[in-house]
Amino acid sequence: MPKIKTRKGAVKRFKLTAGGQVRRGKAYKNHLLTSKSRKRKRRLRQSSLVASADGERIRRQLVKG
Repeated sequence: MPKIKTRKGAVKRFKLTAGGQVRRGKAYKNHLLTSKSRKRKRRLRQSSLVASADGERIRRQLVKG
């Protein structure tokens, strides 16, 4: 049986925390930044956690095997 490949797109976008939760970057930080406030751009820098409903699906994509 062949090895299960890791989804490289998912690896670039998500990281696992020590507790097994999935971290992700925020959206809307790529362009049109002049119209966004400094406070909003600062908040977009922080990462957040993926919803628990999606976490298991993403964790499966990050499996190395």
